Amino acid sequence: MEKVRELLLSLPRRQKRILQVVADILLVWVALWMAFLVRLGLDELINPFTTHFWLFLSAPIVAIPLFIRFGMYRAVMRYFGNDALIAIIKAVSLSSLILGVVVYWYSNHQNVIPRSIVFNYWWLSLILVGGLRMAMRQYFLGDWFAAAQHMPFTSREDGLPRVAVYGAGAAGNQLVAALRMGRVMRPVAFIDDDTSISDRVISGLQVYKPKHIQRMIDATGAQEILLAIPSSNRGRRREILGFLEGFPLHVRSVPGFMDLASGRVKVDDIQEVDIADLLGRDAVPAQSDLLERCIKGHCVLVTGAGGSIGSELCRQILNLHPTTLLLFEHSEFNLYSILSELELRITRESLPVKLLPILGSVRNEKKLVDVMRTWRVDTVYHAAAYKHVPMVEHNIAEGVLNNVIGTLNTAQAALQVGVANFVLISTDKAVRPTNVMGSTKRLAELTLQALSQELAPVLFGEMSNISRVNKTRFTMVRFGNVLGSSGSVIPLFYKQIKSGGPLTVTHPKITRYFMTIPEAAQLVIQAGSLGQGGDVFVLDMGEPVKIIELAEKMIHLSGLSVRSEKKPHGDISIEFSGLRPGEKLYEELLIGDNVVATQHPMIMRANEDYLSWEALKVKLADLLVAVDKDDYARVRQLLRETVSGYAPDGEIVDWIYQQRRFEP
Repeated sequence: MEKVRELLLSLPRRQKRILQVVADILLVWVALWMAFLVRLGLDELINPFTTHFWLFLSAPIVAIPLFIRFGMYRAVMRYFGNDALIAIIKAVSLSSLILGVVVYWYSNHQNVIPRSIVFNYWWLSLILVGGLRMAMRQYFLGDWFAAAQHMPFTSREDGLPRVAVYGAGAAGNQLVAALRMGRVMRPVAFIDDDTSISDRVISGLQVYKPKHIQRMIDATGAQEILLAIPSSNRGRRREILGFLEGFPLHVRSVPGFMDLASGRVKVDDIQEVDIADLLGRDAVPAQSDLLERCIKGHCVLVTGAGGSIGSELCRQILNLHPTTLLLFEHSEFNLYSILSELELRITRESLPVKLLPILGSVRNEKKLVDVMRTWRVDTVYHAAAYKHVPMVEHNIAEGVLNNVIGTLNTAQAALQVGVANFVLISTDKAVRPTNVMGSTKRLAELTLQALSQELAPVLFGEMSNISRVNKTRFTMVRFGNVLGSSGSVIPLFYKQIKSGGPLTVTHPKITRYFMTIPEAAQLVIQAGSLGQGGDVFVLDMGEPVKIIELAEKMIHLSGLSVRSEKKPHGDISIEFSGLRPGEKLYEELLIGDNVVATQHPMIMRANEDYLSWEALKVKLADLLVAVDKDDYARVRQLLRETVSGYAPDGEIVDWIYQQRRFEP
């Protein structure tokens, strides 16, 4: 049977259609003959092929052209669905109606034919023509027993992983059909909260209530649960995942509703559970006027456009119809990746946006000025920065030059050209920092705060003798960790689970704020529209999350158990590696408590102290001299004097300088 199935599937499309036409002609004749049988019975049945030859000749002549017209031979058997069934009903009904006219004419001129023959022919044709196609669909899927799986004596072992589908709605049924077709997993049950369908059978699968999951596992041997609830909000998904965590099942999901609607993914694109469903909240709807204010109809520049935050900013900016979007990035690969993605979207959605990739560094102020002046940039989102705490801790010169001087160069370029809006992507690590990365980001904030207070600042550096009228509105947006960003703990945990562990956590008490990248980028855009000049905005990050609890949840949702002293036979252990250089146990979002609400419930304005521009320029000049001389003791002193609350755990050491010191 398997060889016959493969042979039929391999036939050319033309031959498949000829076979279908021949089969339908035979079915039409059988239906007509059975119509006489049902009406006359076996005792009175005459040979209709001789007595009513004209009628048997007319039936396929009427039916087959209608079947062709209604697209019955264009439908693919393996994907046979409701639309094809409706087409069959229409085609058979219309052919029966026309055949009834033929019967009426035939009865008036020759032998009388019972009128009920037409009705019998109609319902028999529906059963035979539609039934054959339904049977062939199951045959080509190679799963004859799918629809009878809940019945006794029909179960069979095929070696496929057994999965239960959480959600018996449209997405769940589509997923079951896709799994049966792909034959990579075997669906064995549905789980659904709807009490009206519990203990019923849908698509051949028993529907269980959530409270009966253990019973379902015992009855079906399910090893995984696939979440098919794409339209559920994040709060509901978090609740479901928290409940499923107590069972020895690997939990995965189908994509979200918006991904399905946009066509980016299909319902059978199974993925690991989005960790945002465990940690995040439901996003507050965006305020369209704030989103569009600095972008719609404007030329927008994004620095660090290939990074985690920069690339998501570019995706969302594209939705807001700028005239031009400039991607400024120093990594060629990152620039190529985001450019390819955005170009595909522009082509697919016919967006009227000019997209330009620019390779360059924010340390090159002249290039920044040239780019902004050439394209008459209206809005700058400055996301270019080094953000990995341990990396910057021992590459101090690069951290200072990129995070501080890079921000200074970009801001001064914007000021010289007269850019209207400038938004700095900052971090919670800038608050009372214990590391170089956080202190350099706070120093970048101080630079923008100082420039905002000047009506015509005398520029720093090579432009030190030039004064420019300040037409730029500088804004800073401060938030915590984003899920899935480069260097994030989430991808590391997934990798460690896949390799069998252990999961490494720096400290049992370490906590962090988390937010999804799309939500953070959307709030950054809105906060940038709220600023008046020199504003430091703080995003509502919700409650901090203990990293140890996050690690345990990820292990449990992978269908594994945590190995510990109490459970020595668990699957994966968690080890503590100790705090890394410059790392804090707890992150903060505010230096002080003087926070002011804004018109957006997730965005607050922080009133932070700042230095005057003239005083800050002196500090920046001293800092550059110290970096140039590799005098990191002086760098540490200047950072402590300038950045409020900066308290390094120990001496800061640049690896290159340290190595050079001990060379003979």
